[in-house]
Amino acid sequence: MSDHAGELIDATVRALALVAFLLAGVLVLTNWAARKQAISPFGWWPRLVRKWGDPWLRPIERRLHSAGANPQDAPLWLLGIVLVAGVLAISVARWLLGSLALLESLQNAGLRTWLRLAVATAFSLLSLALIIRVIGSWLGVGRYTRWMRPIYRLTDWMVEPIRRRLPPFGALDLSPLIAYVGILVLRSLILRFL
Repeated sequence: MSDHAGELIDATVRALALVAFLLAGVLVLTNWAARKQAISPFGWWPRLVRKWGDPWLRPIERRLHSAGANPQDAPLWLLGIVLVAGVLAISVARWLLGSLALLESLQNAGLRTWLRLAVATAFSLLSLALIIRVIGSWLGVGRYTRWMRPIYRLTDWMVEPIRRRLPPFGALDLSPLIAYVGILVLRSLILRFL
């Protein structure tokens, strides 16, 4: 893939993320103005915004209601979700483009280089799984959630032995952090010998 195509894909993803964030911002501002009675909730603009925003807000409102939170906060949650999704989309696009460029440059590389790449990739995936595990635990998404089960299977062999031997620190669980540092040290040692 040419550099121009990569730059075009990156710019397109960034533009889409920005447009989605701006649309969510318009929805938040319109909702806020209607709640504060700065504009009539029955005017043409709030009705238009509700028409295209309701399909996005209803699932969030239901989730907030079932969690005991205020469903009127759904626009702010949507804005946060769009922001996080946009950052993730940009990161994934750049990672994919970088990976394609790396594979292109490694076409004539030797076995040792490919082995170093495989080891570095494996350790990067383990690190990412640990980060997802920690963030999931902060958000209340545990090991029995369908999409978190593979993450826990991938990281339990590192985290659980550390957790059993580590003295308790109250509600704070430092075992994923220690496992993460261990992964970084082990990765640098293995790559030094390859």
